[in-house]
Amino acid sequence: MILGVTLSVVMLAANMYLGLRVGMTVSASIPAAVVSMAILRGVLRRGTVLENNIVQTMASTGESLAAGVIFTVPALVLIGAWQDFRFWPTTLIAMLGGLLGVVLMVPLRRALIVNRPDLPYPEGVACAHVLATGQRGGAGVRLIGFGLAAGAAVKFLVTGVHLLRGAIEAAWAVGRGIVYVGADVSPALLGVGYIVGIRVASLVFLGGFMAWGVALPLMARGGTETPIEQAWSVWSAQVRYLGVGAMLVGGLHAVWSVRRGLVEGLALLRRGGGMSQGGGTGAGVTERIERDLPFKTLAALFAVVSGGMFLLYWSLTGTLPLALLTTAIMLLAGFVLVAVATYIVGLVGSSNSPVSGMTICALLVSASVFLLLGISGPGAALGVLGVAGVVCCAVSTAGDIAQDLKTGHIVGATPAAQQWTQTVAVVVPAFIIAPVLTLLHKAYTIGSGNLLAPQAMLFASLTRGLFGDGAVRWDMVIAGAGVGVGLLVLNTVIAWRGVAWRAHVMPVAVGMYLPFALATTMLAGAMVRIWVDRRADRRDDTATHGPGVLFGSGLIAGEALMGIALAVPAVLQFSFGDLGGNAMISFAALAMLVGLFGVMTRRRLG
Repeated sequence: MILGVTLSVVMLAANMYLGLRVGMTVSASIPAAVVSMAILRGVLRRGTVLENNIVQTMASTGESLAAGVIFTVPALVLIGAWQDFRFWPTTLIAMLGGLLGVVLMVPLRRALIVNRPDLPYPEGVACAHVLATGQRGGAGVRLIGFGLAAGAAVKFLVTGVHLLRGAIEAAWAVGRGIVYVGADVSPALLGVGYIVGIRVASLVFLGGFMAWGVALPLMARGGTETPIEQAWSVWSAQVRYLGVGAMLVGGLHAVWSVRRGLVEGLALLRRGGGMSQGGGTGAGVTERIERDLPFKTLAALFAVVSGGMFLLYWSLTGTLPLALLTTAIMLLAGFVLVAVATYIVGLVGSSNSPVSGMTICALLVSASVFLLLGISGPGAALGVLGVAGVVCCAVSTAGDIAQDLKTGHIVGATPAAQQWTQTVAVVVPAFIIAPVLTLLHKAYTIGSGNLLAPQAMLFASLTRGLFGDGAVRWDMVIAGAGVGVGLLVLNTVIAWRGVAWRAHVMPVAVGMYLPFALATTMLAGAMVRIWVDRRADRRDDTATHGPGVLFGSGLIAGEALMGIALAVPAVLQFSFGDLGGNAMISFAALAMLVGLFGVMTRRRLG
């Protein structure tokens, strides 16, 4: 329990930084399982597969909670509703949303995990494979340690002493347009690119090229600024809103594409999901592996969550009727979308679950209700974002526990034990979310610079346009939506022609919204994975739990934790010095990091 809570806090903090930086998080289950085996079995000489499973269950909860928070809560600050991250509202949004995801998912376990062998649950099965081969712990944890050290060292050289530049970039004026190239000196982005693979990384790069290589040259109009300054100015004021429109289309389409899963999830919820109470005629192991949390416990937790959400919304909106309406919308959306999310992660995995798309739906539905009732102003904006925040945390947590329960089902765990520990792993880390967000915002300013928070900016833009001053480039949003629709048409055509490749809208939209330098480094990480897999003659699916994932996870955690640590002296206005980053040295460091990645991912785990 102590190890599980500790890793949950670490994974939460690391993924909060990563999600604010690049708009996505990475699964914590396999790295946590490896660390757990190294400590419990390697150091203490007593860990069992079930204990290791509990640790990874708790650790992965931190990652899922991070996704739910950073996609939505920063929008409250971005629209000006909050001046800073208020401790108790932020904590309660995360805590109550996470608990709601656990409570609503538990009744679906038997129907969607035990009785549905056709649902693959890719991350859950991969984690069970790692747990079953526990002798990998020693070598695996060394890879994570090497990655963590490398990631932290490079981040310190970039942000701490400025020996390396954060990005290697150049721009030229060509006629009245601008041509831009760049790459981020970021170990975390290399790790992300390796983990998500070439399909996702190439789509993010495609979106970046569409924004920076096509739209930017067309919109640049000359002036007194240098080419670099003009490139960033035009992107910030105009081009990035293309990504907002495309993300909106991608999110809505993602939910529409799983409409059959929506129907099935609702049907399962209506039937109660077939939840076992552990009171059947079986005994011993059979009874243990079928035991869920008792219904009375779930009902009590649900009552606490509902009451807590009502009080939270009352404090946010300031009016009793609006708080009641907001609570009702949140519970309805939670019921529907948790059922959908649980089914989807079983089908395509947590990494491909359209969490942001489902959250967009919750935001638009709640906003429509408020507008139809003539409710507007700051209270409505707070209510809408409050619904989005809780639903996003609930959906993220439900998808995570579904994968964890699949892992537990394979290794013979007790579902009730996992469910209890997941509630602990929701409650405890929730208390550090507001302090970490406050620290990062004061040091780096969320929504700009290195922490662009694309999903939070999307929700802020939508809310501002619906209830605020409307200071959104709606012409660019509409153009981006047109790009999204065009990609959907393209996918339909290539599917009809039997081509396997798809231009999925959401990663392309994220690439359009982010700086191009980030997409370049992510693509480099994906190319490392291609090189490693071809030389090792591996199938693509086996790479989901290979040495590259562990080393890449270490790179991500190292950069993220060092970034959070360096925020402290930044807030205190303490400087380690400025060595004046050189472009050639930075390029050499990035090349050496790519080479190190290739070497480390060739190491054997056995």
